[in-house]
Amino acid sequence: MRILITNDDGINAPGLEALLTIAKTVSGKNGEIWTVAPATEQSGVGHCISYNQPSLITELGPQRFAIQGSPADCVLAGLSYVLKDNPPDLILSGVNKGNNSAENTVYSGTVGAAMEGALQHIPSIALSQFYGPKNVNLENPFEASLAYAGSVIKNLLQKGHWNGDGYKTFYNVNFPPVPSADVKGISVVAQGSRGHNSRFKLEPVVAPNGRTFLWVKGGPQDIATEEGTDVHANLNGFISVTPMRCDLTAHDLIENLKMSI
Repeated sequence: MRILITNDDGINAPGLEALLTIAKTVSGKNGEIWTVAPATEQSGVGHCISYNQPSLITELGPQRFAIQGSPADCVLAGLSYVLKDNPPDLILSGVNKGNNSAENTVYSGTVGAAMEGALQHIPSIALSQFYGPKNVNLENPFEASLAYAGSVIKNLLQKGHWNGDGYKTFYNVNFPPVPSADVKGISVVAQGSRGHNSRFKLEPVVAPNGRTFLWVKGGPQDIATEEGTDVHANLNGFISVTPMRCDLTAHDLIENLKMSI
């Protein structure tokens, strides 16, 4: 199996190194792992592509490339340039340092890469490691991801829904903020919402020269969402697996809207 890996934390991120290890367990003895990742951190860029400027690509070593661009740019570069004649069988994005559950999913460059892979009709999975007091100080905070990601990916490849017309399915996987020994299992769940208390906001800071800078500040990450959703599963020790598509239509509202307009 030929696998393309990327992330949004950058080419030198420890989560990408963890993903390389994970990918090797999935690709098989004669498999190939190709890395095309951002040259610098691209957290929070979502599904952004560098439409108005070119992306510099640098070959750092065998099957390893850095892109001056977003995670979605990396997927496009992998498919259109690096692996143009031999497309990958699978795209893996991550392992992100921090969760991409609930509202974080919308902002995530990690998820954005998997989204682009799905738009290009390549099976794609986003992988993120939830951080919390039980794992943040471990020698390797990605311990749970390393222990379970390989089996989760293999199960999704065998049993997940990948075909069908229209927008293809991709998967968002979040590993709970606990040591690997405390992981309770896997939950297939919906994307949750932490509500008002976890919204991003801008915080002003006045520099010594008197100029005002606005810093993006996130909310608390330990607010549980409804049962049957990602954060609820993660905070209770479960790996969350959420099937997603790029279709943003609120299908449940269409018929009522037709009758009222």
